[in-house]
Amino acid sequence: MDKKVYDAVMSGQSDNNIKYTDLQNLLIGLGFEFKRQKSSHTMYYNSSINEFMNIQKDGVKAKAYQVRQLRDIIIEHNL
Repeated sequence: MDKKVYDAVMSGQSDNNIKYTDLQNLLIGLGFEFKRQKSSHTMYYNSSINEFMNIQKDGVKAKAYQVRQLRDIIIEHNL
């Protein structure tokens, strides 16, 4: 897991500037596994905390609201 990306997500100041691939790698580093892709939606699941995370591209970046959702999951489950 890339600490720089984790810190950027947790700071809340870069929600619009997180690369989609960086967010994918962070999810995997946090224990999420790829489940499926349907159209532009990519679904990940973490069985240890029973959480799904759906992400989409916005160009080369991740959607800001999905970065906020991941931050909330990280805080809620102390990841």
